[in-house]
Formats: sequence, structure tokens, C-alpha cells
Amino acid sequence: MANTPQAKKRIRRNARRAVINHNRISRIRTFVKKVEAALEAGDKAAASTALAAAQPEMARGVAAGVLHKNTVARKFSRLTKRLSALA
Repeated sequence: MANTPQAKKRIRRNARRAVINHNRISRIRTFVKKVEAALEAGDKAAASTALAAAQPEMARGVAAGVLHKNTVARKFSRLTKRLSALA
């Protein structure tokens, strides 16, 4: 258990940040799921629009430090590849 005031404050801060980070990751997953749903349906226009909306969300996740940049690059690459294969 935390003894020092600094450690107690760190625990409180970590709990607040965990909620914020969870919300960020959840939001990104929602955007990615919209892209995947459009790809599954075979709707290229909707998938393209959803992918354009998901890219900045994923980039914000990297900027905020909740996702690794290579993870986002890989996911975006794979989604783009699936979109181009839809044609």
C-alpha cells in the first residue's frame, strides 16, 4: 500500500488516466469496427468514408500514447489493403 503522499497522489492520478485511456481506446475500436462492418458488407463507399474517419482517431491514439505507432500503422495498412481488394 502507498505510504507517501506522492505515492497516494500517483494512485489517484493513475486511476483517472486509466478511465480516460480506456475511453480513448474504446472510441478507436468503435471507428475501426465501422470500417470492418462496411468491408464485410462489401460497401466500398461506406468503408472508404469510415476509414477516412478512423485514421485521425487512430493517429490521436498514438499522440495520446494509448497505442503504439507501429500498431496503428499496421492496422491502418491492413484496413487499406482490404479496402483496395474490395474493388
